[in-house]
Amino acid sequence: MKYRTILLSIIIVGLTAVAMPSSAQEMVLPKYKGYHQVTLFDSTQVVMEESGLSHMVRHQRIRMIDLTGCRNNNVIKIDYDPLSAYVEFREVKVHRNDGSVTTLIGNGGNATVYDYIAPARLIYWGASQKMVEVGHLEPGEEVEMTTYRKGFTYALLGSQDDDSRYIPPMRGHYYDIVPFWASQPVQLKVYQALIPNSKHLRYEVYNGTLDSNITKTEQHTVYTFTKSDIMPLKKEPQTLASNDIECKLLLSTAPNWQSKSTWFYNVNEDYGSFSPTPELKTLVGKLLSDARSEYDSIAILTHWVADNMRYAGISMGEGEGYTLHNAQMNLTDRCGVCKDKASLLIAMLRAAGFKAYAAMTMAGERIDPIPADQFNHSVCAVQHRNGHYELLDPTWVPNVRELWSSAEQQQGYLMGLPEGATLMYTPLSAADKHYIRINGTSKIKKDGTLQGTITITAEGQSDKAVRGVFSCRQSEWRRNLELELLKIDPRAVITKVTHTDNDRYLEQPVSITYHYRIPEYATVTADELIFIPLSARNFYGRAMSHLGFDTTLTTRNYPFRDQCSRLVEISERIQLPDTYSRVIFAHRMHGIVTPAVNYGCSYWLDDGKTLTFGESAMFNKRIYNAADWPAFRQAVANQKLLANTPVILTK
Repeated sequence: MKYRTILLSIIIVGLTAVAMPSSAQEMVLPKYKGYHQVTLFDSTQVVMEESGLSHMVRHQRIRMIDLTGCRNNNVIKIDYDPLSAYVEFREVKVHRNDGSVTTLIGNGGNATVYDYIAPARLIYWGASQKMVEVGHLEPGEEVEMTTYRKGFTYALLGSQDDDSRYIPPMRGHYYDIVPFWASQPVQLKVYQALIPNSKHLRYEVYNGTLDSNITKTEQHTVYTFTKSDIMPLKKEPQTLASNDIECKLLLSTAPNWQSKSTWFYNVNEDYGSFSPTPELKTLVGKLLSDARSEYDSIAILTHWVADNMRYAGISMGEGEGYTLHNAQMNLTDRCGVCKDKASLLIAMLRAAGFKAYAAMTMAGERIDPIPADQFNHSVCAVQHRNGHYELLDPTWVPNVRELWSSAEQQQGYLMGLPEGATLMYTPLSAADKHYIRINGTSKIKKDGTLQGTITITAEGQSDKAVRGVFSCRQSEWRRNLELELLKIDPRAVITKVTHTDNDRYLEQPVSITYHYRIPEYATVTADELIFIPLSARNFYGRAMSHLGFDTTLTTRNYPFRDQCSRLVEISERIQLPDTYSRVIFAHRMHGIVTPAVNYGCSYWLDDGKTLTFGESAMFNKRIYNAADWPAFRQAVANQKLLANTPVILTK
């Protein structure tokens, strides 16, 4: 009781300092034209205990600008996991346009607080939502709320009955990622952390600046961070995650990444996540009976887990989070999320005699140097005989020829090793490891019919994209294969399609060959021949995600990303119906040679009877700087232009 009294007094003092500005009711609306709401203030105060248990009070006041804002706030929600966090509404009230106040929670308010299972897809853990129905709102009215939370995001295995279950996994430490950005305007945001004087807090502000203040009390060091007038960033297509380009605050009492690495190693070893069972050892022995090398063994086990364990998270009670489920559970269920797939692979590798460990990474966002909890994905690290570590990701490589998806280039990761590890980043993957090649041989008849063959081959992530045409019932493969060509020209008559065995994808890259005939494809006159080479028309665009970029955007202010580095090579030899002397293309295109992007294309006549077309585009990154945009944009624009502009041959 004494502690709660002290905590309450601290919270009151903290919130008094961030009371609503007196001018809030006289807000200048033109500044917020086009937005649905504005947050007048958003104040968060966190009090950390020695154990790492944290108490968080958040106080907000939101003004409705239009009917959409009213609709978006007629029910307010708090997301949480009951296994690791406790939340409650302490106060909810509505400030009406006539000056009256409707109290829903606190000070006599008796509105119902609902507690429902949160909507979920693929991962069905114990996430819940507490919600309060605010009801009808009018533009200009304001919703004010105070909420309380203790605990953290993830839960560990084990049975705990008291507040100890709310202590974060890395006991005795506190860490947070605080976004100082928003999708709607914020007039004032304050974040205050009261850290015991026995702890050392490391913090850093990224992608912007904050006003900060540090004071001391008898028991705590008080860190206060403030930012005024937060306006939403005008997002650019295919830009990076908001946390990578907008203002954020990272805080952590963990001394370094090595300490987090050893903790992650120990928490799973202590639980016995990777102990191979006799059944597992027997399976591994059968799988590796024909393995001829170290690489063979690693590849066979990685792809077996990737292809034989479905991705679906089902709640196992107090077992979701950092602790990886044990090998026998994963082998029996053949169902789980990334950490379960990684756990089973680690156990199988250990059964085969390898040293293998769990690792954490962040898919979709950058991991910055402060050792906060910047992770959302679990993978495996295996040590080769020469001491080199290799990352394996059975979650992202089902039916993929890679062991580590190159869609995860330039991505931070932390291995859980007994001796500790530091934060590292995955390297760039060479563009030619992800080639897509389109080769055609065709003939144009005097009546304009185009007849020939066209073959597409691909490797790496491009192989994955092309092979997606088979990701359905086998009875639909023929239809899907034909649709890829019919999307280019619906008049096409496909006489034959051959392809590599999709079930034996590890043996060779995908290759698909079409034999076709397209009536009235070219325009043939007495003096001219007009057509677009079929290979130039972005056949299998599913494997060329760069074509989805909007090239009308002339400049960029922020980095952007594609799915993967990539090499596109296109060639076609076309037998002509007559002899021609000149090739005319309506647009003049220059080659591009930069560290990020290379591009070139050409048409040439052989003896006037055969036209050869060639195009090459090399995209050398997954994450690009804003300065790379002009070259990237021009290469994409060139490829789109060739796909839609006829070539004219004259006599």
